[in-house]
Amino acid sequence: MAASRTKFYLDKQNRKWLGVCSGIADYTGVDVTWVRVGTVILTLLGGFPWTLIAYWATAWIADDKPNGLYEDKEAAKFWQGVRQSPARTTRDVRSKLRDIDRRLADAEAHYTARNSRLADEIDNLK
Repeated sequence: MAASRTKFYLDKQNRKWLGVCSGIADYTGVDVTWVRVGTVILTLLGGFPWTLIAYWATAWIADDKPNGLYEDKEAAKFWQGVRQSPARTTRDVRSKLRDIDRRLADAEAHYTARNSRLADEIDNLK
């Protein structure tokens, strides 16, 4: 079974401690530095025991990110967009497919249309 690209994973390859912050950054598309800074600030501003409990629970429950989950950085950005707004991503894909279909229909119409000027020139060559 292939790994789900829309699931949250711990990112052990870019981790500093257990990979939770780098997993959140990979999942949301936010820079990992900002996620780490936000976690530290949240912990220091009164969320001390609960932030650490949530961190450990996430590290215990979540799976490790499979190697080769994304083909390249463009694929990673696409899947981050899917996770952030599936409806918008679906609308964007439909729009792109409609545009490709329209352009293909235009090319087909141009190719199959009768070009009388070209036909006259070919007849004159005979």
